Amino acid sequence: MGLGIMNGLNLLFLATNSFVLPFWGAMIFLPNWSLTRRVMGSVWPFIPLALSYIVVFAQIPPEVGQAFSSGQLPDLAAAFSDERVAALGWIHFLTFDLFVGRWIYLEGQRTGLWTGHSLALCLFAGPAGLLVHLATRVLFQQFFPARLKPSPPNPEFF
Repeated sequence: MGLGIMNGLNLLFLATNSFVLPFWGAMIFLPNWSLTRRVMGSVWPFIPLALSYIVVFAQIPPEVGQAFSSGQLPDLAAAFSDERVAALGWIHFLTFDLFVGRWIYLEGQRTGLWTGHSLALCLFAGPAGLLVHLATRVLFQQFFPARLKPSPPNPEFF
């Protein structure tokens, strides 16, 4: 693998890491700002992430890609020792954690439920942040229903 490809891969890795941070910051610290609502109400933040994923995915050689179909942990661990696969996995995490974070944010906007703690946790540990949000929602529905906005049960996701 050429040095140029690895430098490009590292640049893309750093760019995707930096790209998601303003969205997280806006959802956590400026949730009611009109720009935050507009941007997070769209799917546009996910397009550059998905394109980055495709660029890296195209660089995965078939023999490395076969590890994904084996279903065996040692094979997957070996595949993730390849920087391209590690970058692919990281971009995958960034994209889906932000997608889940966006859902949490939109749920908070729809219901009036405070989501800052869930979003902060989701930024660092996506599934844990989702679980905390779901628990917070259940607790508020149970103990503080009057504090939640009346809203339709199934919000628009896109």
